[in-house]
Amino acid sequence: MSASASTFLIFSCFALIFATASATDHIVGANKGWNPGMNYTLWANNQTFVVGDLISFRYQKTQYNVFEVNQTGYDNCTTEGAIGNWSSGKDFIPLNKSQRYYFICGNGQCYNGMKVSVLVQALPPGPSPSASSNGTSSNSPTPMVLEKRFVGLRVLVITFASIWLTELGLFELLMK
Repeated sequence: MSASASTFLIFSCFALIFATASATDHIVGANKGWNPGMNYTLWANNQTFVVGDLISFRYQKTQYNVFEVNQTGYDNCTTEGAIGNWSSGKDFIPLNKSQRYYFICGNGQCYNGMKVSVLVQALPPGPSPSASSNGTSSNSPTPMVLEKRFVGLRVLVITFASIWLTELGLFELLMK
């Protein structure tokens, strides 16, 4: 593989990582993590989840785990028909659809409060061209939503910048 091809590959990977980094990572339970006896409903109600965000669970991997289940599994604390499961102790789960997600601990701790349900909202549509040109849109997206919309543009700019730097031979100078 040529030096410019490897550089392009490296910067493309960097661009993808950068794009993912702009999503919000919601750490379940904040600094208290995924543990029994917590009120995760209260925690979830104080969060705003949008498509593209991550939900992450931090816990002792020898003691707990995470299962994504349907509403019946959530209500009954059962993992039967689970949609997904994780057990690394530091799990990052992408929230890729606008829907309600249900997560439980599958080792019996669900009965001790280790369950959380989150509603993921779609990104609101951008302002119409006429509304953005006159600046009078009353339902314009929040800055956080606008930031998420420009992720693709960031990836494109970083990719082209990496190609340009490589072609000029500047990348090697920057990496020294």
